[in-house]
Amino acid sequence: MRADDLNGSIQDKCDTALLLIDVINDLDFPESKQLLRFALPMAERLRQLKIRAKRAGIPAIYINDNFGRWQSDFRALVEYCFQSKGERIARLLKPDVDDYFVLKPRHSAFYSTSLDVLLRHLGATKLIITGIAANICVLFSANDAYMRQYELMVPQDCVASNTAADNRYAIRQMATLLKADVRPSTRLRLTSSASPHRDGARPVRPR
Repeated sequence: MRADDLNGSIQDKCDTALLLIDVINDLDFPESKQLLRFALPMAERLRQLKIRAKRAGIPAIYINDNFGRWQSDFRALVEYCFQSKGERIARLLKPDVDDYFVLKPRHSAFYSTSLDVLLRHLGATKLIITGIAANICVLFSANDAYMRQYELMVPQDCVASNTAADNRYAIRQMATLLKADVRPSTRLRLTSSASPHRDGARPVRPR
């Protein structure tokens, strides 16, 4: 699809990308009620961060498990989560038409996915990593990003885990070992170097 078909709204080159990890989530596991307690207020803050990022020209990339639905696309997963325990979070953070998506088979956003190719296509060298859960998928993704020499921002108020202790531990590990900037989202200065989208990576087409 050509850039003028989308009114130039999608960025083709940007030095920063916002990653939203597993926020479109069915929360179909035993500890889901415990996680929801922390994830719902986190989603409210992440929604505001995403709005600010979009205004700054920073693209949003949704990275999600496929819940074993190998024949589904991301649109189908969004609709599925709208009927699940994770509905409130999924509706708060529903993808926009100009967002990107990557489906992952395991914990890390980079493992057996096209994420690194997409980021290099965008020209991104800085990542704002957010989502669920801080001590598992967010941490594993941040670790893989660090090994690929991306500059990391993990706003501590835009990640959630099953417990506050797990969240604090993960944030401390990312700050100490991965040199991540973990200041709250409201204190992040969002700037980017961007140009209009032309072709390449796939934007979301939510229903």
